[in-house]
Amino acid sequence: MADQNPLPSSASLIRHEPGVPVIRNVNWAGMNALYMKEVRRFMKVQLQTVWAPALTTLLFLVIFTVALGRGGLQVMGVPFADFVAPGLIIMGMVQNSFQNSTTALLSAKVQGTIVDYLMPPISSGELLFALVASSVTRSLFVGFTIWVAMMFWPGVNVMPHHLWAVLFFGIAGSAMLALLGILTAIWAEKFDHAAAVGNFVVAPLSLLSGTFYSMDHVAPVFRAISHVNPFFYAISGFRYGFLAAADSPLAVGVAVMLGLNLALALICYRGLRQGWKIKA
Repeated sequence: MADQNPLPSSASLIRHEPGVPVIRNVNWAGMNALYMKEVRRFMKVQLQTVWAPALTTLLFLVIFTVALGRGGLQVMGVPFADFVAPGLIIMGMVQNSFQNSTTALLSAKVQGTIVDYLMPPISSGELLFALVASSVTRSLFVGFTIWVAMMFWPGVNVMPHHLWAVLFFGIAGSAMLALLGILTAIWAEKFDHAAAVGNFVVAPLSLLSGTFYSMDHVAPVFRAISHVNPFFYAISGFRYGFLAAADSPLAVGVAVMLGLNLALALICYRGLRQGWKIKA
């Protein structure tokens, strides 16, 4: 009869063997779901994750411009306020990128919900990409908020000269810290371990990377030490986007950012794939 349901086709009766992947290419839907989940997580507490870091960074600008910017001090041929503003923006971006990726994975480990990351049908690479992308998104929100606020601060010029440098070094620096945060969360067993990395590694490296000073004004020994600090290249390149001047060659900064991000991504991928301190 015409109104009867047709018999199911042979394709609908196919049963996949256990362990055989059904999604053989990139699981865009799953990766996007995890990305949106992480973005919604930090946006639900945006007063703490976006607005508070932006306010803290603006307080740095207020303090330094009031203390040093009123006397006509110039660095790299521009007023001190214009020099320090880009460094403050990217410093806030990278620190929040580290906090976001660390909190996401470590909270799941501590609370026993790490299975929510391991059971869905997404690969280790897709999991890593979604976590890094969400952390970079938070850093961009923070950086944009700081930049808009600085636009209205008197005596500060933060109009970009080279937008490509602002975007590249901002995203590459944020991705570097997001990967470092994921690696920290994989290694850490409690929040004290992650806090130790943030306080004794991330904070000193970001503060002692040329954020508040030019390499022309420091001793040669300290300048040499700063050149092995990867934060220095991120801040120098990001500042170039605003001032068209940098403390290091742009080609070196691009190579360092790409190489370090690739190395950190491979280490994190291997840790997630093997389940080191995650699946045990």
